[in-house]
Amino acid sequence: MSPRVALARIRLNPHSRSVQRDLRDPTQMHRTLMRMVPDGLGDGSRQAAGLLYRLDESATTSTLLVQATTLDPTRLPDEYGHTDIKDLTPLFNALKKGLAVRYRIVLNPVKRERLPLEQKDKRGKIVPLFGPDADQWWTRRADDAGLQLQSLLPTPVTAVRSRAKDAPSMRHNLLRYDGTATVTDPDALTHALLTGIGRAKPYGAGLLSLAPAAAA
Repeated sequence: MSPRVALARIRLNPHSRSVQRDLRDPTQMHRTLMRMVPDGLGDGSRQAAGLLYRLDESATTSTLLVQATTLDPTRLPDEYGHTDIKDLTPLFNALKKGLAVRYRIVLNPVKRERLPLEQKDKRGKIVPLFGPDADQWWTRRADDAGLQLQSLLPTPVTAVRSRAKDAPSMRHNLLRYDGTATVTDPDALTHALLTGIGRAKPYGAGLLSLAPAAAA
């Protein structure tokens, strides 16, 4: 049985003070979007709700895509934006080996530095990847997620860092990838769609969007 997951498309109101605040601070954005999922989920509430999101910006509009098992847009701030919600069950039902798809995803490609042997008890710091290294990172992750990439187009996204005093100060360098791919493992792909890919999910990374390539 296919999982029941909802996807909200929120066309943001640029005049909303809440929107302006959230666009400045991804931690505030995450807190706002978590209002759309049920209360009482306990520790790890984002994972429990399956909440992932991505900000898609054009020259004239900013649109949030928000995915979770349950979403209630009435809990967003007043005049936050226009929201449409759809059930993703047809997408999961359509995932078959050999299916050609178009994809979009924002990612935080990183690696952990290797330390000298004398420091083997310590962990190297996490460093961002750029250029061909980032492309190779995404190609490997896509393969693990049941997708064989046919093309990829990287687009740098403005790096994010929380402005909240109680949040980690780590800077997240984000890349958006668009392209085409072929489904190789529907089960692995379903898992990746539900849980996201890579790090920085609370900062708008990891949500994979798919559409049949024939619809291009």
